[in-house]
Amino acid sequence: MSGIADIAEKVERGERLTLEDGIRLYQCEDLLAVGRLANLVNERINQRKVYFIQNMYINPTNVCEAHCRFCHFRRDPGAEGAYTMSPEEVLAYVRERWTPGIREFHIVGGHNHTVPFEYYVDVVRALKEHYPDVTIKAYTAAEVDFFHRLSGLSVEQVLRRLMDAGVESLPGGGAEILSERYRQKMAVEKASVQQWLEVHRIAHRLGMKTHATMLYGSIETVEERVQHMIYIRELQDETQGFLAFIPLAVQPRFKTSSIKKRTSADDDLRTIAVSRLIVDNVPHIKAYWINIGTKLTQLALYFGSSDVHGTLVEERISHAGGALTEQSLTRDELVWLIKGAGRVPVERDTFYQPIRIY
Repeated sequence: MSGIADIAEKVERGERLTLEDGIRLYQCEDLLAVGRLANLVNERINQRKVYFIQNMYINPTNVCEAHCRFCHFRRDPGAEGAYTMSPEEVLAYVRERWTPGIREFHIVGGHNHTVPFEYYVDVVRALKEHYPDVTIKAYTAAEVDFFHRLSGLSVEQVLRRLMDAGVESLPGGGAEILSERYRQKMAVEKASVQQWLEVHRIAHRLGMKTHATMLYGSIETVEERVQHMIYIRELQDETQGFLAFIPLAVQPRFKTSSIKKRTSADDDLRTIAVSRLIVDNVPHIKAYWINIGTKLTQLALYFGSSDVHGTLVEERISHAGGALTEQSLTRDELVWLIKGAGRVPVERDTFYQPIRIY
């Protein structure tokens, strides 16, 4: 099988792959062979089911103390376009965009050091008071580490305060590439590799289920990508707290950016497939349609993905870069997308409990 017959045998026997195996899968010329193996593993875990959620993205502030080179969302305090919504303004934002069926608020934003930690708690509390039946998935591990520094509280104390206000899950952002070389080169002025992992470790210990991302397609090496996946796998061995792993294709600065500044279809599909094969103990690999588009998302369902994310309502962060996709999809469009790929759509809640099978 195109030089990976020994890896295929390991996959068929259910054996764990190594860092070297992951690198070879990236180097394999036969993309379809890699995809077939990933599809085999995914169907063992999820059969032909593909999950999605009706969710709403909320970005309370874009003011940020960090200056990460890949981010086009952040603003300095007082800069043109900078904003910080009060809890009341967040509620107004939700009311204007509300549709019946929304089950999750996905909340991420800038590391705004001009407001106290209590601001972030108040945003969650206001949403929970007005929408008690909606699950709040709020603040990345990098944000939690920032709150720890901002407030002087321990990471565990920060998480407990957020949980008391209504946070039930953490999104996977802030991981970028879990490599200190990458973080130094890309000026990732936030949580280190070990700090990011430790926030999730503590969250899992407190009973929270969380997500993990990987922002690929810039200066990282293939080895760093696979090592990133192994870090997630190792923590999952320890805690069993991750629900999904989400490869995110880095976006260029502008929508007019040339094709050469975007990840290739081969790289997108291969990264999803390798993720499914290496991160063998996390139930779901997500195809993030915002970054790779709806057509490639359909193909990704044959390359190891079992989740197409959600309706979003209004995505801002990738679109602040050069994302070319829509900012939202309806439930019916997601069902059509999944059925169009010959899979079974399953509407879920945050914790992958089925709401409806289509």
